[in-house]
Amino acid sequence: MARSVDVADLVDRARQGQPRALARLISLVEDASPQLREVAAALAPHTGHARVIGLTGSPGVGKSTSTSALVSAFRRQGRRVGVLAVDPSSPFSGGALLGDRVRMQEHATDPDVFIRSMATRGHLGGLAWATPQALRVLDAAGCDVVLVETVGVGQSEVEVVSLADTTLVLLAPGMGDGIQAAKAGILEVADVFVVNKADRDGADQTVRDLKYMISLGRRERTGAIWRPPIVKTIAARGQGLDEVTEAIDAHHDWMVRHGELEQRRQRRAQAEIEAIAVEMLRAELGDVHGGTALEGLAKRVVAGEVDPYRAADELVTGLRNQG
Repeated sequence: MARSVDVADLVDRARQGQPRALARLISLVEDASPQLREVAAALAPHTGHARVIGLTGSPGVGKSTSTSALVSAFRRQGRRVGVLAVDPSSPFSGGALLGDRVRMQEHATDPDVFIRSMATRGHLGGLAWATPQALRVLDAAGCDVVLVETVGVGQSEVEVVSLADTTLVLLAPGMGDGIQAAKAGILEVADVFVVNKADRDGADQTVRDLKYMISLGRRERTGAIWRPPIVKTIAARGQGLDEVTEAIDAHHDWMVRHGELEQRRQRRAQAEIEAIAVEMLRAELGDVHGGTALEGLAKRVVAGEVDPYRAADELVTGLRNQG
């Protein structure tokens, strides 16, 4: 049986900047601790202050290097920074394959930077299921900015938008990213485009391609429109990152003026509530008659005795009767 922890004390120490307390809270979230409700209740009064910045893009564009460079840029501004680096899961342990990013170790001794790798554990969309709750932990602990770096699995990464206030889409010249950006969803994801490795041949062409595709994608729209800026960086040298933070700040100011920030955060909370409710219902469905009802219905569907919709009706009816 898992040992009970003093959640109120953990939250208090995390808010004082103690990294061990912060790490313990995120572990409780990741492990779906029985004390998760208590954790959420203790965090709630302290949340709503951090800016959440999502970073996404194809593998190889330099997301980890860019994330580390962005941390440095925000720290120069005196901001406290949290990083959630979402890694693919180990098929053996279920833990993050990459661990805390090697490229970010320069920040390891900075008490105002907290870096945590989280395993996706098979979750599609590039984000771990526990990421929303982990964001709340970092927000409540006093982080001014939380960077969420996703695994780089392609178009399914658009899920990062549901969590971020501002989403950065990273591209690099010579990787076919111009074509990728033209595909459905990618243009819609970006609040800021970052063309990294801008010292390579083809960087200017990538910028031109992006500008053209943005103009096509937004030509038919009316009303208040945020036109995503395109920033060139060489993250490995720390070049262009101050311009990226300026673009992030400009987007934040635009969202505040147009009420978009509040709407995004409400949609985020709505999605989180829905996910928790669905998980609760799934658990209750599994509990109907000890799970035998679902198993029996599945056998009848396979045998052709009943269709899946009728089976679902019976399962829900059984759940209601049980309640």
